[in-house]
Amino acid sequence: MIRAARLGLFLVVLVVVQTTVMPHMRIFDVVPDLGLVAAVALAVRYGPETGAAFGFAAGLAADAFLQTPLGLSAFAFGMTAYLVGVAQNALVRPAWWVRPALAAGAGIVAGLWFVGVGALVGQSQLWALRSIRTILLAAAYDGIVALVLFPITYAVARVGPRDIAGVGAPGYGSA
Repeated sequence: MIRAARLGLFLVVLVVVQTTVMPHMRIFDVVPDLGLVAAVALAVRYGPETGAAFGFAAGLAADAFLQTPLGLSAFAFGMTAYLVGVAQNALVRPAWWVRPALAAGAGIVAGLWFVGVGALVGQSQLWALRSIRTILLAAAYDGIVALVLFPITYAVARVGPRDIAGVGAPGYGSA
């Protein structure tokens, strides 16, 4: 329960930073998707379900600030985090560069989901050559941000003794 509250608060902080700070840190007119990078970090460390749930929530929060259909980012972030969580099971003790590479790859996949599904639901302005440039640049930025955001996400999402209610815990009788 405590972990869920920490992740919820972390999501709020990410959305605030994404919408207030990151627009001023544009590189080549793109910003990273902090919610996606955090969802990928959770998927890598805690599995596809945790990553997908956080990715869906982060995408839904991002959708509140976009002019595209509600749920488009939520779908793209959730699906991408789930796929990364499933794929990372094949990695055994990944090198330091694998996590930024996963974040960059996830940025490409999520961007393609976003543009592809968006075009299917009538957002024809997404179907442009400029979208490919934006996806690739944002994915590179995601990879760079992952170097900092992965450790922060791991620290926030750590499982502590209060998160596991076992036999003998207060309120559950004696051990």
